Amino acid sequence: MKAEQNRELLTTRADVIEDPGLRRRWLILGLIFTVTVINFVDRQTLSILAPVLRKSLDLTNTEYGRIVSALQFGMMSGEFPMGYMMDRLGARLGLSVAVLWWSAATGAQVFARTGLQFGFVRYWMGTGESGNYSGGIKCITQLFDKSNRTLALGIFNSGSMIGSTIAPPLIIYLMTRFGFHAAFLVPAAAGLVWIPVWWHLRGSEQIDRETKERVSTRELVRSSSAWGLMGCRFFHGPVLQFYWYWIPSYLVGVRHLSMVQVGFLAWIPYFLGDSGGVVGGWVAGLLQGRGMAIRDVRRWTLFGASFVCFCSAAIPHLQSATVALLVMGLAIMAGNFFSANMFGAITDLFPEPQVGRVTGLTGFAGGLSGLLFPLLTGWLVDHFSYTPAFAAVAVMPLIGAAFLFATARRYHKDPALI
Repeated sequence: MKAEQNRELLTTRADVIEDPGLRRRWLILGLIFTVTVINFVDRQTLSILAPVLRKSLDLTNTEYGRIVSALQFGMMSGEFPMGYMMDRLGARLGLSVAVLWWSAATGAQVFARTGLQFGFVRYWMGTGESGNYSGGIKCITQLFDKSNRTLALGIFNSGSMIGSTIAPPLIIYLMTRFGFHAAFLVPAAAGLVWIPVWWHLRGSEQIDRETKERVSTRELVRSSSAWGLMGCRFFHGPVLQFYWYWIPSYLVGVRHLSMVQVGFLAWIPYFLGDSGGVVGGWVAGLLQGRGMAIRDVRRWTLFGASFVCFCSAAIPHLQSATVALLVMGLAIMAGNFFSANMFGAITDLFPEPQVGRVTGLTGFAGGLSGLLFPLLTGWLVDHFSYTPAFAAVAVMPLIGAAFLFATARRYHKDPALI
């Protein structure tokens, strides 16, 4: 009976695929997960090759931080336009455009010869990659009811850690076997292969433009819930980005590992962290199933994960590189647990026709902090050490969670969430 009710609910929604069967929904989720893996392999390529490229291009940590910030600036610039496109055109077409755009940029990195050229191409790449989350979250909101949605979001978001896990050995292998050009071209080709599969499986969409237009972008920007989510992502976004973009350089520069050792070992923290998103979604669903109010589910999960993130502060003080890698994995696991519930909060506070734009707004905030924090990290590393950077990422999730619940008034007033 419950399955029949869910089927009826799905068939009445405006943005639903022609076949709303359970198997097809999970296949589509698998495709969104897969493109997220590809996305994060693309992002990680430069950071893994950074020790080699920085030496060949004679880049300082500050200059490398600028290249990382160029990607984040591109994501900040593209977040809202991509989110608007997802709401306007649907995730089928929107994600196809986004993946084509960022795959072309990924391949174009083979032509970069200076730090400035890498910065330009990474900016281009970021404007496309920003569509991954707005399109993915919108599609999941369409396909899954609230009892399963956070789990689906956790699985989708875990693609970021799977991509980060396989990227070091894959990129190092491609570089040592075929040269660094292959390390850029293979992920680009994977994105191009994904597009026709997605186009076929996703099926047609009926876009409910009338419902979407009832709430203007100006009204969304004025919403306390939007600002709460933007603040939360502003503080949490750089945490995982720090681990994506700086750990290979940290392992080489501070822990004195070789590039081959990085290829063998750098995947460990990401592998340990992979489960965080799935566990975060599963715990949220379990608490909901036991009758806990949505607001309290988010409080327990977000604040609980925030306190676990404090372990980041200990990493520079650990003598053993192996123990440091294990603690990094714990911190990444907590960060993914946090992310699954942060993205779940978007679907708590806003209906599906607004999810693309709201995700874009939060992505803009995350892009802004992602632009600023690498600059700060590079400066701290050049003038002090990695220690203050690890301390910062330890406390930022707690600040983000506190900001969300202090600002988003709907969590305190809406009977459906209390």
